[in-house]
Amino acid sequence: MDAEEKALKKLEQRLYRYIKEYKFRRKDIDEREVEEEVFDENTLKTLYELSNEGIIAELYGVVAAGKESRVYGGVTEDGEPIAIKIFLITTAEFRKGRMKYILGDPRFEEVGRSIHKIIYLWAQKEYRNLKAAYEAGVYVPRPIAFKNNILVMEFIGDEFQPAPTLKEYKRITPHMLYQILRQIYLLYNKAELIHTDLSEYNIFYYKRKPIIFDFGQAVSIKHPMAETFLTRDISNILNFFRNRGIDISLTVEDVLEYIKG
Repeated sequence: MDAEEKALKKLEQRLYRYIKEYKFRRKDIDEREVEEEVFDENTLKTLYELSNEGIIAELYGVVAAGKESRVYGGVTEDGEPIAIKIFLITTAEFRKGRMKYILGDPRFEEVGRSIHKIIYLWAQKEYRNLKAAYEAGVYVPRPIAFKNNILVMEFIGDEFQPAPTLKEYKRITPHMLYQILRQIYLLYNKAELIHTDLSEYNIFYYKRKPIIFDFGQAVSIKHPMAETFLTRDISNILNFFRNRGIDISLTVEDVLEYIKG
């Protein structure tokens, strides 16, 4: 066994220790199934490479779980808290509803049908979208690195507890609405992107700022469905604030004029 294989085996043993310590599983499914679903051989190798590059020093417990990915807390070698998003290689979700966000995007014209390639592309796409948004001044988690099916970014929250989403936030105000509309404006005009799935579920409210996340499905403003996606994002946000009792005189058309005007 050469040095790299030994290091990979050591990392695998550490990961399984973390799995048992932090119980990386839902109660309704078998623990071993989740271990194999998340930490397949290719993912372990990718984690090893990111660790070897000094990007991931420690991997902690799971902080969010979905059908397509798991998000873990961790730290860099400098002790910076990070979120490590691992896209599940075994999932079929990407085939069901995600291809439309890739195939219509001129930045990703060469796409194969291999599930590995699609998921690797999705991780790259989310990283590039986050980077463009961050550089445009949009409130988003700072992207740090990506490799294969793993995305590393700034952790939003304290003591590895994620910040509350807008849905979870207790005190909703009109000022928060205008902050979010400003982020949509910057995203469209500076980053030339549309989130496409914006809602109260993927906006943190942290340190008096709305921080938008989950950018995998974001598309270029040149996408053929750009107008539809932008209108849907605006409608989702306005409806949320109205449902929380905020008196809003703005219409979707008013906001579209503001963003595109």
